[in-house]
Amino acid sequence: MRLLIAEDDKALALFLSRGLEADGHRVRLTHDGGAAVEAFRQDLPDLTILDLNMPVKDGEQVLEEVRALDPDLPVLILTARQEVDARVRCLDRGADDLMTKPFSLHELRARCRALLRRKREARLQLRAGDLELDRLDHTAHRGSLAITLTNKEFALLEHLMMNRGQCVSRVELLESVWNLEPAQTTNIVDVYINYLRRKLKDPPPGLLIRTVRGHGYVVPSEAELTLTVPLIPSVVLLPTAGASESVAAGEVS
Repeated sequence: MRLLIAEDDKALALFLSRGLEADGHRVRLTHDGGAAVEAFRQDLPDLTILDLNMPVKDGEQVLEEVRALDPDLPVLILTARQEVDARVRCLDRGADDLMTKPFSLHELRARCRALLRRKREARLQLRAGDLELDRLDHTAHRGSLAITLTNKEFALLEHLMMNRGQCVSRVELLESVWNLEPAQTTNIVDVYINYLRRKLKDPPPGLLIRTVRGHGYVVPSEAELTLTVPLIPSVVLLPTAGASESVAAGEVS
């Protein structure tokens, strides 16, 4: 899942990021309210964790602006404020949950899971043919076969499946999955695509993950997958010279 953490305490933000990434989430960090709104606008994250005391824009203002952009995506407020009025205002303005500092990371992770489960719009399960990805439980299956993926493999496949039918460039994958600048020369995307293909038993040119030469990779739409399901060719027996009439008639002993 894609998470946005808006927290001006950089040490705390890094602590939260590492804890949530351990659950397989992709996390984007921002440290002021203005950057938080812009990151929300760009990513429309599955869940936002929002601190109230931030520079540039206060957390309550950020909450109002992100709710104007999307009224449904879950927002969890973190605050050191003890006034009941501030907490009530946040809940009235559209926050889905609120935790006061100090807090337990274990509890915060549980609350995140609960919020994501309750939101039907979060697209918790992704499918392509017989491949199914559960974004909350961080599991993958192809048919009845469970597939064990590392966090990066899962994030790469998740991003491709979230953009089904669209070619995703290597630059976009580097930025979204690895948080790398596109100027950095690396073949890490191609290496991980090969890892996925081996685990999914989808050898090149690939049915589930296809290469768009010179551009990137695509998980085809359901209609495209249906059209390209490999068929078992029919075996036609042709009579040879001198063959018996029974063979020519299709009777093979």
